[in-house]
Amino acid sequence: MKSQEIRQKFLSFFEEREHLIVPSAPIVLKDDPTLMFNNSGMAQFKEYFLGNAKPKSNRIADTQKCLRVSGKHNDLEEVGIDTYHHTMFEMLGNWSFGDYFKKEAINWAWELLTEVYKIPKDILYVTVFEGSKEENVPFDQEAYDIWKGLISEDRILLGNKKDNFWEMGDQGPCGPCSEIHVDIRSAEEKAKIAGKDLVNADHPQVVEIWNNVFMEFNRKADGSLEKLPAQHVDTGMGFERLCMVLQGVQSNYDTDVFTPLIAKVSELTGAKYTIKAANEEEDKVNIAIRVIVDHVRAVAFAIADGQLPSNNGAGYVIRRILRRAIRYAFTFLNKKEPFIYQLVDVLSTQMGDFFPEITSQRDLVKNVIKEEEASFLRTLEQGLHLLDNVIAQTEGKVVSGAKAFELYDTFGFPIDLTALILREKGLELDEAGFDAAMAEQKNRSRAASEVSTDDWTMLVSGNVEQFVGYDQLENDVKITRYRKIDSKKDGKLFQIILDATPFYPEGGGQVGDCGVLVSANETIKVIDTKKENNLILHIVKELPSNVNASLVAKVDVEARKLSMANHSATHLLHQALRTILGTHVEQKGSLVSPSHLRFDFSHFAKVTDEELQQIEDFVNDRIHEQLPLVERRSIPMAQAIAEGAMALFGEKYGDEVRAIRFGDSMELCGGTHVNNTADIWQFKIVSEGAVAAGIRRIEAITNKAARNFYTEQEDTLKELKIVLKNPQDTLKAVVSLQDENAKLKKQVEQLLREKAKNLKGELKGQIEEVDGVSFLAVEVDLDASGAKDLAYELGNEFTNLFVLFGSVSNDKPMLTCYVSKEIVETKGLNAGQIVRELGKYIQGGGGGQAFFATAGGKNPAGIAEAVLHAKDYLK
Repeated sequence: MKSQEIRQKFLSFFEEREHLIVPSAPIVLKDDPTLMFNNSGMAQFKEYFLGNAKPKSNRIADTQKCLRVSGKHNDLEEVGIDTYHHTMFEMLGNWSFGDYFKKEAINWAWELLTEVYKIPKDILYVTVFEGSKEENVPFDQEAYDIWKGLISEDRILLGNKKDNFWEMGDQGPCGPCSEIHVDIRSAEEKAKIAGKDLVNADHPQVVEIWNNVFMEFNRKADGSLEKLPAQHVDTGMGFERLCMVLQGVQSNYDTDVFTPLIAKVSELTGAKYTIKAANEEEDKVNIAIRVIVDHVRAVAFAIADGQLPSNNGAGYVIRRILRRAIRYAFTFLNKKEPFIYQLVDVLSTQMGDFFPEITSQRDLVKNVIKEEEASFLRTLEQGLHLLDNVIAQTEGKVVSGAKAFELYDTFGFPIDLTALILREKGLELDEAGFDAAMAEQKNRSRAASEVSTDDWTMLVSGNVEQFVGYDQLENDVKITRYRKIDSKKDGKLFQIILDATPFYPEGGGQVGDCGVLVSANETIKVIDTKKENNLILHIVKELPSNVNASLVAKVDVEARKLSMANHSATHLLHQALRTILGTHVEQKGSLVSPSHLRFDFSHFAKVTDEELQQIEDFVNDRIHEQLPLVERRSIPMAQAIAEGAMALFGEKYGDEVRAIRFGDSMELCGGTHVNNTADIWQFKIVSEGAVAAGIRRIEAITNKAARNFYTEQEDTLKELKIVLKNPQDTLKAVVSLQDENAKLKKQVEQLLREKAKNLKGELKGQIEEVDGVSFLAVEVDLDASGAKDLAYELGNEFTNLFVLFGSVSNDKPMLTCYVSKEIVETKGLNAGQIVRELGKYIQGGGGGQAFFATAGGKNPAGIAEAVLHAKDYLK
């Protein structure tokens, strides 16, 4: 059975049982600060389990793209080493929100596996929760009794809290689970040891394929459990493992999920993948190929969903995954040129029908991966040189762990590659020193980001919260719930939920509102507004003295209006870019704040000055046309798209959406906007540049910031006129001044050359013979260029020459050292090392090549001492 058919049969099975089939949510999460990525099928449904929103159906099924490479679930280092862990994987799932429970979930799971997929019953085992006295949760007798009617009791195993009690996180919904495991070993292997003894023992052919979680409890901040008001079912089946079982192979990588990718890697590299490695070398090649084909899926889908590789947050995780794949190819497949990007075409063919984003974003994904490959291969080359330097400076056989950590942390050079190269050279790595440096960094990072959250204190029950901020900036409100959070970074804060808030929560690129909550006798400052699991969180440093009192919520009007102007301008900018550069342009990220806007978009060339002017003019023309806002709330998604609305990849939209139109510009958007483009006042681009391969960024200002910009420009022009003594033509006066300056500069250069020529004659007489070396160390009145030229001229006339010049230019001391190549080789002198050591006298440092180097510093008075000690190197 092909993988596409396996996936479709699952969805059809549950659709026949009245489940609504929903698309996969983006792999990158936008509105959940507790998670970077969707790491399980249930992540997109958290708000339903928490009771913060109502699902469109009480029964849902889907296949969800998941990524487990950070936080609690981190399988990265196992990926490729074994045959069943993955970074990205698909989770097939069916869900019940307060509808059916254990009986239906278990019976349907058994029916699908044994009757639809025809998996033999005698290779299946199931587990149920054995109970926990510590948690005061009993043995799951109900699940056990249901399974007893389907499978022999010797195949029903009891599992502990670690294996059979599933939790969303440290807090939140949780409950016992019942897993289904499959034993696909050979008959000979089964005769040696029973399958039940290998369940949950990390055996590659005795694996869990499906987990049925029964959400019955809520985990509170103090660790205690309370019963949920409704019971839910949350199931997850590993698609790749299911394909392994149904296709009769012993590894996920031998299924048609991966074999087309493996074949392409072999074609591009010449490396052969063997199902059973015959020796260590074959095993290394196998691991490298598995790493590459796994990692390219994770990286490609993350980029398609809008997450570019970067140096922080989710972007850093994606970059790290890709770099791991590049490094394995570099080390074990001897690939020194980009090639992984070419696998994206195979992915698109394989998965485009179910996940259309990988096809529509294919060119962008390929370009980003190709550029990242090229960049990291350059880093690896640089790292090899740096590692050679570290080895050269190492005395003995053990290389410093701290130095290896510096290579890893500063330059991104992988530690396992460092260890491999050292072993090949007969050296060892101080692993304890590396681990200590890594632990110290992690502790600093963890301390900076650590946050603890209390339970919600509920004041009003039910889902009464709503957002009224599209229509008003001030509103009478009551607090419905609140909780305390302790952050190492920000200290003690509180999150408040209001029944009808005018505060816009951070989202869609727009920053959250700030403002105040006012009662009869106090004012509480709202410092930020965010969204989490469908709740709008108002961040405050203190609670009102009476949390039950009526309050007036007041948004900071000026900041909101400036954000609105910038947000509406991003829509006009998007339209301008697609009109002037082409319809290939798509928004890839944005920031909308009161002070400015930032807009990232797909485009494969630098935007020219002429194009930038056309874009700016286009937006300003729309502003001056005074286009009114046409806002449509709660219209069907399909209708909005049919009418021409732009939707952004990587965003999660519901069945009903909000559409914003200004003239011909129409986009799906939840942000706040001006009522008329005239309110934007003026649009001014302040910068344009590259963010990543195929991604450009424009930063711009509007409204008050634009007015300030033009005022500053006008003030600068006035000051310039005063300095130039009020010429009739300011530009002509500046050009004339530049011409005059160029002539004077040439005259100065000529004078300096003559001065150096005269100085050369004087200095030749000061050269002395020291131990067979022509030696000169002296202070000179020359700039950096003059000192270098003079040193080289002397070097052309004298062999075995050692020169040190001390000089001061623009109040900054400088040392210039020249060593003839003959004595670099015969006496082991190194100009770079010499200026580094003499640089301490001028409170500075420097470096360069063995025959020429310079150093700069802060203490001109130290030049004399540096010159004095130069002779020490010849003694």
